Amino acid sequence: MNLGLITESFSQDKRDWLQGAHGTDIAPSVTLDVTKFTANTHFPDGYIKSGIPLGKITTGGKYGPYDNAAADGREVCVGFLYTGVEVVTRRGATLTSAVGSMLVHCAVKESKLPVAVDAAGKTDLGARVIFV
Repeated sequence: MNLGLITESFSQDKRDWLQGAHGTDIAPSVTLDVTKFTANTHFPDGYIKSGIPLGKITTGGKYGPYDNAAADGREVCVGFLYTGVEVVTRRGATLTSAVGSMLVHCAVKESKLPVAVDAAGKTDLGARVIFV
């Protein structure tokens, strides 16, 4: 039995990249392949940041960070991670998969996204996403 003091800190998910609430009522659940994300870029504090552009991995159907140079399905941008997802446990282990939600129809403040979306990604998203 551990009777010691345990401190746990929480932070507010930063969604300043969203222009408004439009589309947030239809955010489907997705399973993330955490092995496709880079710790220093995507989860430096143990959470994959909301606003990360996502692509669907062809094999297995999980999602990873959009990468136009990938050849596993992630080269097609399909949406944005809606809510930050914890992927590093209190003991420091990194999960291999995690569940989150994805915005597929929204308006985003491009300058506030945690990772930029290139022209090809914007084309993939089409009229479903408005960049302001």
